[in-house]
Amino acid sequence: MGPVLAGVLQLLALIAALALAYIPLGNYMAKVYSSDKHWRVEKWIYKAIGANPDTEMRWTAYLRGVLAFSVVGVLFLYLLQRLQGVLPGSLGFKSIDPDQAFNTAVSFVTNTNWQSYYGEQAMGHVVQTAGLAVQNFVSAAVGIAVAVALVRGFARSRTGELGNFWSDLVRGVVRILVPIAAIAAIVLVACGAIQNFSGIHEVGQFMGGQQQWNGGAVASQEAIKELGTNGGGYFNANSAHPFENPTPFSNLFEIFLILVIPFALTRTFGLMVGSVKQGYAILATMATIWVGFVALMMWTEFAHHGPAFDIAGGAYEGKEVRFGVGASSIFATSTTLTSTGAVDSFHSSFTGLGGGITMLGMMLGEIAPGGTGSGLYGMLIMAIIAVFIAGLMVGRTPEYLGKKIGSREIKLAACYILVTPALVLVFTAFAMALPTPANSMTNSGAHGFSEILYAYTSASNNNGSAFAGLNADTQWFNSTLGLCMLFGRFVPMIFVLALAGSLAEQKPVPATAGTLRTDKPLYTGLLVGTIIIITGLTYFPALALGPLAEGLA
Repeated sequence: MGPVLAGVLQLLALIAALALAYIPLGNYMAKVYSSDKHWRVEKWIYKAIGANPDTEMRWTAYLRGVLAFSVVGVLFLYLLQRLQGVLPGSLGFKSIDPDQAFNTAVSFVTNTNWQSYYGEQAMGHVVQTAGLAVQNFVSAAVGIAVAVALVRGFARSRTGELGNFWSDLVRGVVRILVPIAAIAAIVLVACGAIQNFSGIHEVGQFMGGQQQWNGGAVASQEAIKELGTNGGGYFNANSAHPFENPTPFSNLFEIFLILVIPFALTRTFGLMVGSVKQGYAILATMATIWVGFVALMMWTEFAHHGPAFDIAGGAYEGKEVRFGVGASSIFATSTTLTSTGAVDSFHSSFTGLGGGITMLGMMLGEIAPGGTGSGLYGMLIMAIIAVFIAGLMVGRTPEYLGKKIGSREIKLAACYILVTPALVLVFTAFAMALPTPANSMTNSGAHGFSEILYAYTSASNNNGSAFAGLNADTQWFNSTLGLCMLFGRFVPMIFVLALAGSLAEQKPVPATAGTLRTDKPLYTGLLVGTIIIITGLTYFPALALGPLAEGLA
């Protein structure tokens, strides 16, 4: 079997698995967030934190809950890292430096999981399990909760109430993430991923020195790392490490975990707003972009440029040779079109255009299908923009799902789509203009520029993957990337929740003969075009200086 055919067959198997899970998982999540009953374990949690899960919240109260919970998470994880040197189970590792502890705490709380450290050489069992793994669950649940609040904004009318944040948070963890992650961890252990609390082992000589490996609760963290679109690896090699990703099946299974909740949430959305067809329209948009990017990535990486590529069968430098170019291409595209950031290959060693595709996937706003929750609310923002553009073309007040898109709604949507580009481009410009940050680049020229552009794109969009040629463990990058992660996560959430509150207060507008049908292929095409055009106008000059210049050279 040729490598191209193998890649295509893996893609088809992945699509089939996602299709099988789409309806049952989407239906289950809609039931979870629509139920008025609480499990006993959930009642214990509410009592412990002093929350009333039955109190409806307006968008301002919902936002306060999101921000308060996240601030506590950052402080707890920061202190846990700073105290690591005196904690049991630290494996002898010292406490983390202040700037790196800040960066890592912000990274995991914002669902980014950017790592400027070697996991197996810096973090002990306590920080990994009680700190990082816990945030993998709750940060994903926060994203889903905000998405559900926006969906309720469309579904409800003449009320500003969006549900209860604490109820949505707890249900997301207890009823969705924990059960699926537990099953996924068992599958990964069966594939060969490790799950233990062993210490450091010396395993022989390597390049003139003693090679050491430490154990850990890897399979359980790997499961939620992919399922919650987190991405932070137990080991520095991330999902290219055999302890995290042992076999070709585990590789495909991890890609499935990355995509299954973001895609299934479109079904949840359709059920909650009372129109499954609307969910299918959003799904079709996400799937079109995802399949197109995977195909484009495979083409760039299988395109042979010279005898070496002809002999090898593709651009094998930096790829995971256990899985092949096709599987590495699917993984790279899926992880950058979501907010996962996990890697099973070296993105810096992709072809020039291939590296540009990974960047472009993040620049779209990671909405195809995007992160757990964040992908859905990001796509719904773009849906509002597309409806507004269509309204301008026909001279009609735009409507979406029975809600008028007035000046307040479009201003909030516009502010949402401007936040991350501003962070990416401004901080990239500062890093290139100042003398010190450029010293962290491994390469010069277009590829060196791509390293810095990729880093700020990844942080601002809460992705977490790295081009891997950049030394980001400096005070400048730890601090500025941390700020990008904070602003890139929570400022857009402010606009999303404000928009949800505004929509929930409206009374529904009946559909007429002039209403744009947003459940038809024509609208899907308009939405795809809107996303591509807005991204292209925003980022094309930066891409032209980096991956495009390198790929066309």
